[in-house]
Amino acid sequence: MVEKFLRIKLVKSPIGRKKDQKATVRALGLRHLQDEVVKKDTPVIRGMVNKVAHLLQVEEVSGEG
Repeated sequence: MVEKFLRIKLVKSPIGRKKDQKATVRALGLRHLQDEVVKKDTPVIRGMVNKVAHLLQVEEVSGEG
C-alpha cells in the first residue's frame, strides 16, 4: 500500500498574522523560515495547510507503507 505524505515548507513569516494562524504554523511543527516537515496526508493536516496556505509551500510525496 502506498501512503501519501505532504512536504510542508514555511516560506513566509507568520509575524503580524492573527494568533490562530501563528498557532496553526506552530502546530504543524514549523518554527523558522525555510523549515520543512513531512506529514501524513490526512483531512486534519489538509485543513491546517489550507488555513495558512499563503505562508507555505506544499508538495505531495508518496511513500511505501
